[in-house]
Amino acid sequence: MPETPHIAITGAAGYIGSRVLVELQEQHPDWTITALDNFYRGDIQSVGDVGVEHVDIRHRDRLEDALTGADIVMHLAAVSGVDDCTENDDLAYEVNVQGTENVAWFCRKTGAGLIFPFSMAVIGDPQSFPITVDHPRDPMNWYGRTKLLSERAIETFADGAFPAHQFMISNLYGSHEIDGQTVSKGTVINFFVSRALSGETLTVYEPGTQSRNFVHVKDVARAYVRSAERMVSQLADGETGTEKYEIASEEDPGVHAVARLVRDIAAETAGIDADVELVENPRGDDETLVDSFAVETSRAREELGWRPEYDIESAVRDALRADN
Repeated sequence: MPETPHIAITGAAGYIGSRVLVELQEQHPDWTITALDNFYRGDIQSVGDVGVEHVDIRHRDRLEDALTGADIVMHLAAVSGVDDCTENDDLAYEVNVQGTENVAWFCRKTGAGLIFPFSMAVIGDPQSFPITVDHPRDPMNWYGRTKLLSERAIETFADGAFPAHQFMISNLYGSHEIDGQTVSKGTVINFFVSRALSGETLTVYEPGTQSRNFVHVKDVARAYVRSAERMVSQLADGETGTEKYEIASEEDPGVHAVARLVRDIAAETAGIDADVELVENPRGDDETLVDSFAVETSRAREELGWRPEYDIESAVRDALRADN
């Protein structure tokens, strides 16, 4: 293991990957960073003095050339989201499954560490709470199935060959800035904030009481940096195999309650009058309908020294103030 670690990030132009680049440069300015993306969704071309190289993880030879010399690969490239994977199922398989196996195969051949998020979608409809990475797997959609295939593949590739950290991430929200450009994604809370800023109705799928756990994108990026720090030590000690962590917050409000919160803050901070409306849920039986969604995060606290710093109300208030 060299004195100065070399970190490669796939999906570096995206919502999370670009924030990871910011965090790495701020906390470890001496580390070498390689940033890769095929710009399917992300459009960030550079962060600081690190340019994002156009590489598609489906093309193994090109990918391995780009990853050469990496000690750790943060594999964040994916076709993410239920709808995108359903509408583009072939692409989701090629990227989320075959592309991930290409990354894991590189790590097995070189001994590089691997950091990978596999999403709570692998759980499906939880049978008990709080949720942990040890829960049974029963994905309800193609997105969750592709992530489950990748989770299992990485376990197999890593055994006896390299250290891997796998993260079960709850529902993301929040935004961040890269050189004055706001980087966001149409997740639930971000959708509500965007609609409120436009004076549009905040639509909530029935029944509205369904709970979700929410975690800020900046908190997730910090978790990946903590992961890399731990992995540097594991590589030096010759450790192999997979560790799994839950990355979530202690906030799991109902979706209707979140919409009302955004509406109220919009009225208070910006004088915006936005309505909240319940609408028919198009996903039907493919969505978990529980009124509490607690997640256990003690492993991340104890082993990575990570805990969430952001809360929904403050983040929403800051977002609405920033645009007014």
